[in-house]
Amino acid sequence: MARMLQATVRAIRRRAVVFVLVVAAIAALNLVLPPLVLSVARKPYDYFSINPWLHNLPSWLASGEATASRKVDFVWNVAVLWFVASGEYDAAEWGFTVTVADIARWALMGVLFGAYFTLWLERRTQLERPGVAAAFQKGQTPLKSGRPWSRGGVVGTLLSTLGFTTMPCSVVGCGAPVLPVVGLALTGLSSGTIALLSGASRFLVWIVLAGVAASTAVLARQVTDHRDPSPRF
Repeated sequence: MARMLQATVRAIRRRAVVFVLVVAAIAALNLVLPPLVLSVARKPYDYFSINPWLHNLPSWLASGEATASRKVDFVWNVAVLWFVASGEYDAAEWGFTVTVADIARWALMGVLFGAYFTLWLERRTQLERPGVAAAFQKGQTPLKSGRPWSRGGVVGTLLSTLGFTTMPCSVVGCGAPVLPVVGLALTGLSSGTIALLSGASRFLVWIVLAGVAASTAVLARQVTDHRDPSPRF
């Protein structure tokens, strides 16, 4: 396990730019995609704000107004920013809120996908070395494909797509407090269907994260156990 973690850290250091770009892209997509889908499917947003109360947070945390557990629960669920589309009678047509919990989930997903793709690139580099390529041609490895790293890329793409379409969003005016991105454009559904989508999004996103974590562990193991078959003199 320690060697696998070291291999992952080395891969991230060698491709720090790729890692940062993946993390930033996932955070940006999670922030931009829901209001974009809602703006197209429902109504363009007309109000954006960062929670103005946040500047009071340090003094509130230092005060004795609440217990420690209550403070932790509050901070975890506090809204950081929101998009709102106004509707009739001063009611919101829809709203999209980003909480601390959402940001933590995005960060976790970004780190996992960033580690996955840096390890995938590291593994591809290993297998593209002349000695390894010759070994593949001679059938000296159990892998049959001439491009064995392609499967890892396909897995990453599928998990990325599933993750973005099932990522739960904190919304109002859509029939449920939490919906997956793919469900934001669906209107007129029954309350039971909306509730099912809401529950499925909470569950599937953790399935996706578990899949990415498992795939990352497999790649880390392959990178760690790699032996260059090039002749040594």
